[in-house]
Amino acid sequence: MNKSVIRKKLLKVRKLNNNKSLNINFSFILKILEKDKVNKKIIGGYYPYNYEVDTIKILNKLEKLGYQISLPKIKKNNEMDFLFWSTKEPLTINRYGIPEPTSNQIIYPNILLIPLVAFDNHLNRIGYGGGYYDRYIKKVKKNKKIILIGLAYSFQKVKKIPTNKYDMKLDYIVTDKNFI
Repeated sequence: MNKSVIRKKLLKVRKLNNNKSLNINFSFILKILEKDKVNKKIIGGYYPYNYEVDTIKILNKLEKLGYQISLPKIKKNNEMDFLFWSTKEPLTINRYGIPEPTSNQIIYPNILLIPLVAFDNHLNRIGYGGGYYDRYIKKVKKNKKIILIGLAYSFQKVKKIPTNKYDMKLDYIVTDKNFI
């Protein structure tokens, strides 16, 4: 199966499973953060959209543990930056209907929580197909180490994701059942 077929199928499955109120086990994320001993605690999150894993509770808990939170802001040239955000601050809605920070303070996360449409056991992912995360990760990895944690539901796992030279592999994938 090619990426667009997998994407279409899994977006439909994710929507159908939306009412099951599945949650990511926060202790899995903490285990990863402890294992990797991150010095600067800057988390790049995302605001859940289109039945994605709800990260707001996760970001809230991480902020209470002293992590600095940031969310992506889409730029005009199909790229994005991560801007400082606190869970107490308002957000504005972008052209895709996704909430973004009102801050202009760009920060570079050490840990990136990434939404997934589909994933496999080899830490490959499929997103929406725009390449925003792949471009951002490639740019940031030139200058610093960044831990990439994909968030998905266990039913989003597929046997094999077709990849190309632009696809950035993740370090971990955390689901409602486990992490790899």
